[in-house]
Amino acid sequence: MRKLWMTVTLMACATTLSAQEPQKKPPFADRLAQARSHFGVDATGLHGPGATTIADAVTKARYVMIGEDHLSREIPMFARGLCRLMAPDGLRAFAVETGPEAARIVNAHLRRPDRVARLTAFMQTHPDGMAFQNGRDESDMAADCAKMAGPDFAIWGLDQEFFGVSGFLLEQMQAAHPGPVARTAIAQLVELDRAASQKAMASGSVGDLLIFTIGEAQLADADAAVRRDGGQRVRELFDSLVETRAIYLGQNDDGYASNGRRARLMKRTLMKHLAEVPKSARVLFKFGDLHAAKGVNGLDQRDLGNFIAERAEGEGAESLHIAVYGAKGVHALYNGVGRQVRTEPFVMTDDADYVWLKDALGGLDSGSSEWMLVDLRQLRAHPPKDMPPTWRQKSLQFDLLVVAPTLTPSTLMGSQATP
Repeated sequence: MRKLWMTVTLMACATTLSAQEPQKKPPFADRLAQARSHFGVDATGLHGPGATTIADAVTKARYVMIGEDHLSREIPMFARGLCRLMAPDGLRAFAVETGPEAARIVNAHLRRPDRVARLTAFMQTHPDGMAFQNGRDESDMAADCAKMAGPDFAIWGLDQEFFGVSGFLLEQMQAAHPGPVARTAIAQLVELDRAASQKAMASGSVGDLLIFTIGEAQLADADAAVRRDGGQRVRELFDSLVETRAIYLGQNDDGYASNGRRARLMKRTLMKHLAEVPKSARVLFKFGDLHAAKGVNGLDQRDLGNFIAERAEGEGAESLHIAVYGAKGVHALYNGVGRQVRTEPFVMTDDADYVWLKDALGGLDSGSSEWMLVDLRQLRAHPPKDMPPTWRQKSLQFDLLVVAPTLTPSTLMGSQATP
C-alpha cells in the first residue's frame, strides 16, 4: 500500500507541475519552417544543407523508395543522386513501375553502348510494350546507376506488363518451343494481335489493343491449349498476359479490386527477387507517389510502399520513403498507342490532391534553381494543434518531401509524332 501511495503522490505532483507549466508546442508554420531546407541537384549529385539530411537518411536505409510525378527530366536526375549515395554500400537493384518481361529487355541492353538504338527499335516493333523505362531520361539514369553499382546490379520490374505488350509476350511464347496444340493456339493469337495492333496504331486508342478486344471464350481456349503442352515458360508468359489484361479491364469494373490485385502482384514479384539476393542487399525503388506511401494510400490500398516498410522492420532494417514533386512546369502525358507524349503546363497546387503543398512552397524561391526538402519525420511527434490533417497524413506516409522548382517533360524512345 505504501508503494501505491507513493506512486499516486508522484503522479499527482507531476500532474500539478504540468498544469502549472504547460508545454507550448510551436504552431505548424514554425514547425514546418524548422523542418525545411534547400539543396541543389546536378549531374554530379546532390549538394547543400538539404542534401546532407538526405544523405544521412539514405545511408541508414536498406530500402529507399521514391514516390514521384512521372516522366520528367529532373526527377531521374534526383534518382541518379540517390544511386550515387547507395552504390558504395551494395546497391543491388533498382525496382521500377514496369513489368518483369519488359525489365528483361531493359537489363539485356542496360550496359550496351547502343542501348538507346536497341530500345528504340524494340519500342517501334512493340508500341506500348513497356511503361516508363522507354523514357529517355529514365533509361539514361538507369544506365548510370548500373555503372555506379557494378555488375550485379539489375532493374527489377514489379508491375503488370503494359497494355501493348501482348505481341512481345506471344513472340516469347513461340520462342519457348511449345507443343503442337499450344503452338497452334499461340499462332492464332499472333494473327489477332497483329490486326489489333495495326488498328490501335492508326487510331491511337488503347481500346483497340488485343488485351481489350480478345473475348473470354478465345482466351479460355488458348489457356486450355497452353496448359496442355505449352511447357512451364509458356505458361508463365501466358499467365502474365492474363494478369495484365485482368488488371486493366478491372479498372473499368471495380477499381478498388483491380488496384488491390495490382498491389498484391507487385509484392509477390518483389518477394521472388529478394529471395535471390543477399539479405543485406540494398534496393532503390521508383514508383508513383500513391504506390510509395506507407499505411493506407489514396487508392485505399496497403500498397508496395507499406509492404516495404513492414518488410524492413521485420528484418531489423530501415526503409526511407521520399515523395518527389515539382512546384510547376510542364507535364509529359500519355498521348495514344505508340505516340510521343503530349505536354501540358501545370502548377502543382492547382490540383486539388496537392493543394496542401501551398503551406511548404512559400519557402521555395520561384526564381531559384534550388530544390526544397521538408523532413516530415520532424512533424510526426507531438503534432501542433493547427497542423492540417493532410500534412499529418503525409508525415505518416512519407519520411521526406522533396520539391523541384520546375519540371520539364521527358520523351519516349521509339514513339512517333502525333499524326
